[in-house]
Amino acid sequence: MSRIPTVKTADKRRLEPKERELEIVRGAVAFFAEFGFDGSTRELAARLGITQPLLYRYFPSKEALLDRVYEEVYVNRWNKEWETQLRDRAVPLEDRLVRFYRGYAKVILNYEWVRLFMFAGLKGLDFNARYLAFLRSSAFDLIAREIRLEHGMPTDGPILNEEAELIWGLHAAIFYLGVRQFIYGMPVPDDLDADLALRVRAFLRGMPAAVGDLIHQEGAGQARRAG
Repeated sequence: MSRIPTVKTADKRRLEPKERELEIVRGAVAFFAEFGFDGSTRELAARLGITQPLLYRYFPSKEALLDRVYEEVYVNRWNKEWETQLRDRAVPLEDRLVRFYRGYAKVILNYEWVRLFMFAGLKGLDFNARYLAFLRSSAFDLIAREIRLEHGMPTDGPILNEEAELIWGLHAAIFYLGVRQFIYGMPVPDDLDADLALRVRAFLRGMPAAVGDLIHQEGAGQARRAG
């Protein structure tokens, strides 16, 4: 979870188009993580050691570049194997969740990920809403169904928003470790793996009971409406 270095001047060698594009994207990730999204493409180009027209040859607008930054940081770093592992019922649910959050934490608890997410929210970009919608479809509903199955609750109905909120609470607690380190400059637990295991254990002690109550209330409400 160490801080990344500031943007370095680009290599002056002639690069293949795909290499140059990737160099610009990685430079943009580092640049915007350090300075926020008010940083200009002119400043970015200067720090990369290229001209602004060359940058615009690859990305015709700042918005197009920001979309590519979002892809690089939030989409490409998601490991699809996590979803397979979460479904692996040969492994106890608690162990699956601990394994998932340990892998996930290695991706999100870094200088770039945390600061870009915070800057995006402050700037009013849609990074946050897009990513939370992605998490809901890729992880939250999956985790909720596995918890239901583990505790003998119905799995065929839609996942309640309240369930997703409880899972988001666990996600947010883990994300906040990055905020403490990379925004506030405060210490985080020395043994991150142990801390994550403790958070998952506490979550699983409370989540199933709360969800069971919600599903019971939902069923009772449907029965009253049907009557």
